[in-house]
Amino acid sequence: MRSLITLMLAGGSLLSVAAQSTAPKSSEADSLRVTTLQELSVVGVRADKRTPMAYSNLGKKEIGKENLGRDIPFLLQSLPSVVFSSDAGTGIGYTSLRVRGVDATGINIMVNGIPLNDSESQAVFWVNMPDFASSLQELQLQRGVGTSSNGAAAFGASLNMRTDQIGLKPYATVSAGAGSFGTRRASIKVGTGRLGGRWTIDTRLSRVESAGYVDRASVDQYAYFLQASYATETTMLRYVTFGGKQITGIAWHGIEASDEKSYGRTYNPAGYMYTDAAGKAHYYHDTDNYSQPHHQLILTHSFSPRLTLNLTAHYTAGFGYTDEFKASSSLKKYALKNYVDASGKQIKRADIIRRKYLDNDFYGVNAMLNWQQRDWQLSAGLSGNYYKGLHYGERRWISKYPEVIYPESRYYDNLAHKTDLSSFVKANWQLSEQLNLFADLQLRHIAYDVQGTLDKYSDATKGMRAIDLKKDFLFLNPKAGVYYQFTPQHHAFASVAVAQREPGRKIYTEGSNAGGAEPKAEHLIDYELGYGYRSHRLSLSAGLYYMSYRDQLVANGKISDVGEPLLENVDHSYRMGLELSASYRPTKWLRLDGALALSQSRIKDYHNFSTGEEVKYSNTPIGYSPEIVSSAAASLVFGSFEAGLTSQFVGKQYLDNTGSEARKLPAYHVAGLRMSYDLSLPGVKRMNLSLQVNNLFDAKYSSNGWTYFYVDGGKEVSHVGLYPQAGINFLLGTSLSF
Repeated sequence: MRSLITLMLAGGSLLSVAAQSTAPKSSEADSLRVTTLQELSVVGVRADKRTPMAYSNLGKKEIGKENLGRDIPFLLQSLPSVVFSSDAGTGIGYTSLRVRGVDATGINIMVNGIPLNDSESQAVFWVNMPDFASSLQELQLQRGVGTSSNGAAAFGASLNMRTDQIGLKPYATVSAGAGSFGTRRASIKVGTGRLGGRWTIDTRLSRVESAGYVDRASVDQYAYFLQASYATETTMLRYVTFGGKQITGIAWHGIEASDEKSYGRTYNPAGYMYTDAAGKAHYYHDTDNYSQPHHQLILTHSFSPRLTLNLTAHYTAGFGYTDEFKASSSLKKYALKNYVDASGKQIKRADIIRRKYLDNDFYGVNAMLNWQQRDWQLSAGLSGNYYKGLHYGERRWISKYPEVIYPESRYYDNLAHKTDLSSFVKANWQLSEQLNLFADLQLRHIAYDVQGTLDKYSDATKGMRAIDLKKDFLFLNPKAGVYYQFTPQHHAFASVAVAQREPGRKIYTEGSNAGGAEPKAEHLIDYELGYGYRSHRLSLSAGLYYMSYRDQLVANGKISDVGEPLLENVDHSYRMGLELSASYRPTKWLRLDGALALSQSRIKDYHNFSTGEEVKYSNTPIGYSPEIVSSAAASLVFGSFEAGLTSQFVGKQYLDNTGSEARKLPAYHVAGLRMSYDLSLPGVKRMNLSLQVNNLFDAKYSSNGWTYFYVDGGKEVSHVGLYPQAGINFLLGTSLSF
């Protein structure tokens, strides 16, 4: 904590220097300068055209075409090596993202350079950011380790999101939409334009509702976005806040394959209470309830055309709970004693409604200097983040229990603290018009502790399991690369990067390592080789990668009781592959896009204890890592009418790390159709009508799953859970801009 306070004081000193260096100007800052200042606010954490790494950009126009309410993972479907899924089957609510087989716990996700990943789980919960794409200026997905930035190291990719640029002219936009499964979306955006030549205010309010494809997987979300800015010719100060509140029906347990055959694809076992005499099943509506406002204060100051300072203070407050009915649950699991009923029978189980709470705070300061002179570009950054998370559970109701249990009494309670201090220096040196060298060094220190009791019963203590965890990590992550421009059309790059990262909370609390081994930090060396071609009509890119891991944290197929994938360390493993993408515009009205990723992901020696005894596997496939992912799109524009046809193919995925054909997701192919038309109306700048048809050919597929297996009577028994995705469905939207 003392280190964090010192870093904040240093950040305050930088802010003071910046303020003193800004001479007041009587003239209004021009639009180009304001735009440049906004872009400079994230220049140190983004890749540019000479960065020797694999990356893809999606601009505001491209995001807007696909944005009719679905979450951000579904907007990335055209990018290489991207796989996404939805618990509710619709792309709204609990959604997930994988890049090169790595889930969000290994993807460094940022908003305006601020880490979005949860400090403990390292995951990102898109359900807490409804309609966020409506306030994005740009997305950049860096595959592999990527460039150094604030927050955790990337083990599969980095996703940097930049929020809307400030509106220099007054505007208002009203959007509304509806679609299958009772989906409704409404949004209003308003901007003041310049006030007094210096100030601007931009805001958005949204609401998204959906019943979900899966039973009781409903979504009710409120969201807001607000930014206020003050700008001069050399300085911009922005306050950005966004967030929302969501109530989402729980569907994170998926369904077993046998249940899908018996009850249908939309069956959801969550909240099952009982079946009445008429054979009708009754359910409690299990829900996840959460609110998460984000606050960012961003200063960008240009001391000169060569030297720029970025200073950001941020704070995120999260609070929420899961509300779940658990039928016939073990009493001791909830720190309750068995009892004897009136008939003399010992009662060990009861129906229980439980709530699991998370009350957390995350705040910090990031400071970054960018300097450029002739052939040199240098960036240096300091980051200090602090997290406090309180986890506790309440027994809200217990059937027929003879003793009084107050609903607010806690049966487990633990408090986590995490301090993350990091610094980086990166340099680009343009030796000639053709040759550019890149070097990057990140130093990161993490202190993490958890004290209290967990939601696990201990037979040894006859109570909830205690946790007394204190961990410190220190990582040095170097990167280097070379970029060469053969001609204005042809370029190539090569790079090598090291990344190291601490384990997340679940591997400690769930003990998910094979044989109960102590969790370890994971290490990665990422080798990248790429080629690109650009011309007026055609752009091509090709990349080879080899990612060599030690103690990689991989999913083992199991999930926690709140639906989170459980991870385990594996000694030596690798991911390697070829990524291709192309864009071709044969005429002004037609554009063709495609991406193909071919990969191989293997654990060299894997030890599994699922059957109670150690079983060894050699060169076994890593779970959730399809060997082929491809996408294609065709876009047509005729005046005010635009149409697009999209397609994605994902090869088979094993659900654990044994390579068993009995525990896999089959390959699937999904297509979509998008159409939009702009209308001209008096007093309206633009009116747009959009139609999106998802899963155009009504494919019956599941894009995610879980598994576990055991031996019974000498025979291996496998259980496979699936997350079925919606068949053909529609979203219709309209927007009016003034």
